[in-house]
Amino acid sequence: MDPVIVVGAGPVGLTLALALARQGVPSVVLDEGSGKDEQRPARTAVLREDTAALVARLCDVPLAGSRLTGWRSYRRKQQVRAVAFDADELPPVHLVQHVLTGALREAVAEERLVKLAVNSRLDSVEQEATGLTAHTRGPNDTWWRGSYLVGCDGPRSTVRKLLEIRFPGRTAVERHAVAALRTELPLTGEALLYRMPPWRGAGPEIAVRPLPEGAWRIDWLLPSRSELVTPDALVARVRDTLAALCGGGTPPYELLDTGVHTVHHRLARRWRSGRCFLAGDAAHLLGALGTQGLDEGLRDADNLAWKLAHCWHHGESRALLSSYQAERRNSVAARLRAADQSLPILRGGGGLRSYVPGSARGHDGLLADGHLGRGPLGAVPSYARSPLAPETAESETAVGTVPGTPIADVPVTAPDGATVSLRDQLGRGHLLVVLVAPGTGVWDRRHWLKAGVMPRLAAAVSALPMPAELLVAEDYPGAAAHTVLLVRPDGHLVTALAGVRPDALHAAADAVRGGEPAQEEPEVRAGR
Repeated sequence: MDPVIVVGAGPVGLTLALALARQGVPSVVLDEGSGKDEQRPARTAVLREDTAALVARLCDVPLAGSRLTGWRSYRRKQQVRAVAFDADELPPVHLVQHVLTGALREAVAEERLVKLAVNSRLDSVEQEATGLTAHTRGPNDTWWRGSYLVGCDGPRSTVRKLLEIRFPGRTAVERHAVAALRTELPLTGEALLYRMPPWRGAGPEIAVRPLPEGAWRIDWLLPSRSELVTPDALVARVRDTLAALCGGGTPPYELLDTGVHTVHHRLARRWRSGRCFLAGDAAHLLGALGTQGLDEGLRDADNLAWKLAHCWHHGESRALLSSYQAERRNSVAARLRAADQSLPILRGGGGLRSYVPGSARGHDGLLADGHLGRGPLGAVPSYARSPLAPETAESETAVGTVPGTPIADVPVTAPDGATVSLRDQLGRGHLLVVLVAPGTGVWDRRHWLKAGVMPRLAAAVSALPMPAELLVAEDYPGAAAHTVLLVRPDGHLVTALAGVRPDALHAAADAVRGGEPAQEEPEVRAGR
C-alpha cells in the first residue's frame, strides 16, 4: 500500500509519523517550512503523564523538560491549595515547544519509514476508492500518492479548507502576556498560581512555572478588551512580579522571550472526510483555564495511529476508522464545554454563586485541576462509550482501572522473559493481554509458561482476530489473581475478565478492531 501522508511537521504531525513507523507503516510528512523551527522560549507546553510517556517512548530519550515538584494556589495572600506529587503519580512536564519539536525531528531523521519533505505546501487533494493524491507547491511541484492523509497543519489548516469543513467556535476567550526569563527564585521546581495578587500592576491572575536550566515562564491574565501590551509595560510587570516573589527587590534576571498569547475555542464539525482526517490544532483549539491543546493533539495522534496501522496492514474497517472522530471529538468537545461553563464563574461572572461560603476555594481547586490534568478540565479521556467498546460479559470483573481509561503502569514479564514496564509495550499496533499472576516472578519463565492457566490463555491469545502480546504481571491495582486484562494499542483498558475466558476475550478483541474488515467506499472529494 501507499504511505500515509501527514500534512504539517509540528509536534502532532511528527508524533503521528513516528507512531505509524513503530507499527510498520511508512509516511510522508509535508512541511511547508524549511525544516528549522523558530526559537521561542516563551512558547511552551505542559505534557501530562500519558502524553509525556508517549513522546519519550517515540524519541527513545527522556524529555528535556522540567517536572513539577508541586503546585500552590493563592488567593490574594492566602494559600488555598497545595499539591505534592507522590511516587505513584508522575507530575506534568513543562518544556519549550521548539525543544520538543527538535527531539521529534531527530527521531524522524533516524526513522527509515518516515520521509520529511520540506518547502512543500499542499494545494490540492483528490480521493479515490483505493487511495488519494496530493499536490504540493515549492521549489519542485510534486504529486504524492497516499493511502490516507492526516491534516496536522494548525489552526489555519489547508487540509480542513480543502475538505470544506467548518471550524466554528469562540475567538479570544482569554489573553495572556507571557515572559520567559532566567533568574533565581525561592522555589524548588514548584508552580504557583496567584488569583487577585496583592501587588500593584499584577492583574487578575498570574501563573509561574519552572523550565529547565534555571528558566521560568510567567503568564499574566489580561482583561478581555485591554490595550496593546507595550514592551515597557511588560518589563514593569516582570520587575514587579519578581520583586513580589522574592519578598523585596527585583533579583537579577535575563529576559529570554516575551509575547501575548490569545486563546481561542474552536471545534471542527467533522474530523474525517473519506480517507482524510484532521488532528491537533487543525481539528480543535482550546487552552483556557489551564487546559492544554498540545496534550489533546498528541492524544489525537496516538488514537489515530494504531487505527490507520491496523487498516493499512489488515484491511479497512468502517467502525474502526469512524471511531477516531467518535472518541476524540467527543472527548475534546466535553473539555471545551467544561471550560466554557466554568469561565463565567472563575473569571468573576458567577453571580450569587460566587458569594456562597467556600465557593471561592472550590473555584480555585477547579482551576488548579485544569493546570494539573485532573477533573473535568484536565483529566485523561475515557472511551467507555466508544463504538469499539465490547458488550458487557458475565465474566467481566472490576479492577482499579475503569474500562475505557488508560491503564496503570506496572512491571510485566515480556515474552522473552525480561521484566519491562507495561506502558513501554504500547504503541506497537497489537493488543496487550495481561495475566495477573502473583508469585510468577520467582519462577523461571520456561516453567510457568507450561503451568496452570498459561497454556489455555496462550492458545486463546494466538486465536484472537487481532495481533496480541501476552504479558504477565505480579499484581495490578484492584485486580484479583488470574484476572486477565485486555488493553488497546494506545493504552486504554478494553475489559478485565475473571480468569481465562476465550470466548469473551475473542469477542472483546473483535469489537476493538471494529469487526471483520470490509472494503469501504469513502466519500470522494477533490480540493483545489
